[in-house]
Amino acid sequence: MARKILIVDDEPLIVKGLKYSLEQDNYETDSAMDGEEALNKFFAGRYDLVLLDVMLPKVDGIEVCQRIREKSTVPIIMLTAKGEDMDKILGLEYGADDYMTKPFNILEVKSRIKAIFRRTAMMQKESTQSILTVRDMRINLNNRSVTIGQKEINLTAKEFDLLQLFVSNRGKVFSRENLLETIWKYDYLGDLRTVDVHIRRLREKIEKNPAQPEFIFTKWGVGYYFTDKD
Repeated sequence: MARKILIVDDEPLIVKGLKYSLEQDNYETDSAMDGEEALNKFFAGRYDLVLLDVMLPKVDGIEVCQRIREKSTVPIIMLTAKGEDMDKILGLEYGADDYMTKPFNILEVKSRIKAIFRRTAMMQKESTQSILTVRDMRINLNNRSVTIGQKEINLTAKEFDLLQLFVSNRGKVFSRENLLETIWKYDYLGDLRTVDVHIRRLREKIEKNPAQPEFIFTKWGVGYYFTDKD
């Protein structure tokens, strides 16, 4: 079954160009011209990835990203105009997985999309167990869900990939460069702040007190590691 991508942008030429190019690679595409239409289509359909512009009529892209992330872990790539606040553009606080600055090269867009799909497939293929447990945390590798006690924890795709990598390699220290290469793959062009923000968000979701972590620790000057030892 072809993967389906929702393109959300209020510039018709950008939408037309993305649709044409992605369909040449055998993706199915759908489009929305404003945030309200994007939300209606997303929750009424089934999509494997969302290309989401930040500046949209009716409902802006940041809010769209937030509302999608409340219900779904589908990968989201934010599209933004050059020169806007980078931290806001990244959308990392709101659950985006990647970002691209306009004007962008369509080949790079397709490369980012392929990297996301490749990473997801690889992580699933490499899974040798269906359930990982750490104290009262259960990580289900089949449906990519996480529960702590009786509470389900809503992680984004990259947060889940980070947690799975850490738990599968307990005690191993990963540099930020290692994590960029492993989780975002070699063709990801982001900077090291991306890793720090994702780690902080992951801690906020799985740690009782993120300021005094029990699981994800910082090895100062080196990177991050996971341990479940008291």
